[in-house]
Amino acid sequence: MAVAGATTVATIAVASGVAAATPNGPAGKAAPPRPAAGATALDATGATRQVAREKVSLATLRQDRLVAEARRAAARREARRRAAAKRAAELAAARQAQRQQQQAASAASAPATPSGSPQQIAAAMLGSFGWGSGQFGCLQSLWNAESGWNPSASNPISGAYGIPQALPGSKMASAGADWQTNPATQIKWGLGYIQSVYGSPCAAWSHEQSAGWY
Repeated sequence: MAVAGATTVATIAVASGVAAATPNGPAGKAAPPRPAAGATALDATGATRQVAREKVSLATLRQDRLVAEARRAAARREARRRAAAKRAAELAAARQAQRQQQQAASAASAPATPSGSPQQIAAAMLGSFGWGSGQFGCLQSLWNAESGWNPSASNPISGAYGIPQALPGSKMASAGADWQTNPATQIKWGLGYIQSVYGSPCAAWSHEQSAGWY
């Protein structure tokens, strides 16, 4: 039933279940709902937490990357150290082997020191000075007269010492540090002296006979 007046029409429409146009909006449409204040705050908090989680994740990734790089750098340094130590050990071993080879070669090339009595040692040394066995008789006579082939013989007047009666005896140190007690060292020096001054034991013996000394 239609009744004059806008207010009456709106009231009747509501009573009959028919939507009626309101004065401030189009007919048949309701105003959109406003979000609740609590829901907006929850959404903002969730977004903040998500951002924080992403920052933590990025920081963790960066830290893991730094740790991995540090470990790789340490591994490279350790590898270089081991390689350097290996090269140094190989070089030291090579040098030691070279020294041993040189020592062995020197020992093999060095003439063996004769052994036996002083006369036997002297007879064995003659060849190394370029003399034959025919010179040994002269040498034997020479040093019989000088010292009796006694390596400890000492002249109380002149101070001459040893088998060749070196004057002073310390001259024989040029042939070896054991010149005071080793007959081979004394004989080696004495033969060198004879060679440089007289040329041969027989020439030295000839001078001994004529002058009483050599």
